[in-house]
Amino acid sequence: MCEILIALLAAGGLALDQWLKAYVTANIPLGQAQPLVPGLVELRTVHNYGAAWSSFSDMRWLLVAVTCCIVAAVAVLLARRVVRHPLGVAACAMIISGGVGNIVDRVRLGYVVDMFNLLFMEYPVFNVADIFVVCGTLLGAAYYLWFYDKYDKKDKTHGGSDAPTE
Repeated sequence: MCEILIALLAAGGLALDQWLKAYVTANIPLGQAQPLVPGLVELRTVHNYGAAWSSFSDMRWLLVAVTCCIVAAVAVLLARRVVRHPLGVAACAMIISGGVGNIVDRVRLGYVVDMFNLLFMEYPVFNVADIFVVCGTLLGAAYYLWFYDKYDKKDKTHGGSDAPTE
């Protein structure tokens, strides 16, 4: 049951990301904005040709390749059941969902559509996929620090000896 809810979270995140990107692109001209939460957040249509803070601009295929490798590595962790605790599984699903959302944009459009602009601080414009990647990474760190050893770590003896321990 938990796996179904987490799969729905990932699919819902991807759907919300793609829907909001389409809405913003269709309704707010490039570079223009409309208030979302007045004084705090506005929706602003931005085309990001790089990664965070526009790093690696115009390196579309490198960004696609790196993101695909990260998404694949996280998917392998789930498929091999290295991560089994619900918090870790949710973190992985969020990272995969966000990564796929930005891969779709880069492959289809050549850039990522960003839309959330924080008005109360200087911060790059971002999208739902970015939120999923960041939140998934933070949850993954919490999972690893506080839950991995207790729930998912496989006990291995040191060395290869079959000798009994004292």
